[in-house]
Amino acid sequence: SGVNRGNNAAENTLYSGTVGGAMEAALQGLRAVALSQFMGPKNARLQNPFEAAAAHGVRTIRALLEADAWTDEDYRTFFNVNFPALPGSDVRGIRVVAQGFRRYTRFTVEPHFSPSGRKFLWVKGGPQHPPTEPGTDVHANHEGFVAVTPMRADLTAHDALAALQERFQT
Repeated sequence: SGVNRGNNAAENTLYSGTVGGAMEAALQGLRAVALSQFMGPKNARLQNPFEAAAAHGVRTIRALLEADAWTDEDYRTFFNVNFPALPGSDVRGIRVVAQGFRRYTRFTVEPHFSPSGRKFLWVKGGPQHPPTEPGTDVHANHEGFVAVTPMRADLTAHDALAALQERFQT
């Protein structure tokens, strides 16, 4: 699925149509990869701002195929790949990393009116470049690497599950 314009890393993963498409394919038993190109000042001015994805996409997918990294479990593995906001020649390699979290990114909601006078709310995302922890997708992209994150559709907070089950079983 993709290549998406803009990153689908960190919390953006949760509401990404590109990632959702790959997840649905995985749930149907297909090998799936979501591809997204981080945008920033270093690639926005390029004739092809998708240069990093174009230069490294095939190699990244081939590496995943050669690693035979997919599983046959009920929640099959799929991969979220984010290319850094760099020219293709500046990409430093590939890193397999966890999904990050940009702690200080906040959304704003602005009321607007359509040309027909209908009121709607415009949800605006915050900055996409705040740092995340090392070993995460955004951090890898900021360091110049293609970020590959293995994912599954199961969003259960397993660390909270047992305690809450015990508490609510009355």
